[in-house]
Amino acid sequence: MAAFEELYRRIGHAFARRELLELAVTHRSAAPRRDGRILANERLEFLGDRVLGLVIAELLLDRHAEEDEGQLSRRLHALVRREALARVGLAIGVDQALKLSKGEAGGGGRENANLVADACEAVIGALFLDGGLPAASAFIHREWAPLLRENTEPAKDARTALQEAVQASGKPLPFYRTVGADGPDHAPRFIVEVSVEGQQPVRAEGRSKQAASEAAAAAMLARLRGG
Repeated sequence: MAAFEELYRRIGHAFARRELLELAVTHRSAAPRRDGRILANERLEFLGDRVLGLVIAELLLDRHAEEDEGQLSRRLHALVRREALARVGLAIGVDQALKLSKGEAGGGGRENANLVADACEAVIGALFLDGGLPAASAFIHREWAPLLRENTEPAKDARTALQEAVQASGKPLPFYRTVGADGPDHAPRFIVEVSVEGQQPVRAEGRSKQAASEAAAAAMLARLRGG
């Protein structure tokens, strides 16, 4: 697989267990089963999410000693959200190396930002298991450097921005409700709906209710702004 070898090269880590990286790019649609388990990248994704958050949090503490917890949290959210992960994943070729079923690939799976973001997190998890925190940290420091340079202001979270936009127009506050939850215990998915007076409700999913609420608020903001 030329795409896999190119990804391996771009990551810049000599894996002692290459099978970890192979697992990181294996979507459940193409995953084999063993002892009743689906050997997909979801568990590595779970681990990579935590490692990424830790490394980015440490970077932000060093870079922004003058900022409080709220400002750092907003910066952190911008740097670990799915858009950032998808951007890094595309830059290193995760999309081309993804192992997908024919149906998933034919349905545009390689262009699906969520799948690319998930696999990018799984790559970080694979790096951590193979080379420890130093290997994962080196990768994150290098690949997130452009995003860190762009992260000059602690942006408002989407829920706050939506609330301010709605209040400025004289409308009642947005209303959020959880409309669904599924997925395995180690990688749950929540669906949250946000309603704003005069607009059709918007739904979004995330790995926590907070993440799903943020995604829904961002989508509603984009609609209100004509995006």
